[in-house]
Amino acid sequence: MAVIEEPQTLSVEEAALIVTPAAVGVIKNLLEQRNIPDHALRVFVTGGGCSGLQYGMSFEAEAQDYDAVVEKDGVRLLVDPTSLVYLKGATIDFVDSLIGGGFRIDNPNAVSQCGCGHSFKAENGEGAAEGGCSTCSSSY
Repeated sequence: MAVIEEPQTLSVEEAALIVTPAAVGVIKNLLEQRNIPDHALRVFVTGGGCSGLQYGMSFEAEAQDYDAVVEKDGVRLLVDPTSLVYLKGATIDFVDSLIGGGFRIDNPNAVSQCGCGHSFKAENGEGAAEGGCSTCSSSY
């Protein structure tokens, strides 16, 4: 018989992600605007982007098995185990500026990143890609 693990809720001290008050406020606002107040924000890493690995975000109703769940001021963030390897200790912020606002991720696991901050190269060499960025002017 397979054992199903419950999603793991992490305390602030052991959090996979650090979420700034500005980001929490925007996430809450988006959840209210979309009329999905009980959903969580999934933060993930996938292949792609000009640096080889890129960040992604989406709203989901429930955590999946093995997800790390970070709770901050009534907002839940979900991170799958593979993405957690690349995101452990990262800070998610929301920056509002005239030349391009949006969510920004300060990732201590990235050895280099694209100018827009949406893609990165990991310390283990994953994400190495050549070429320019076509997404530098966009945000999440």
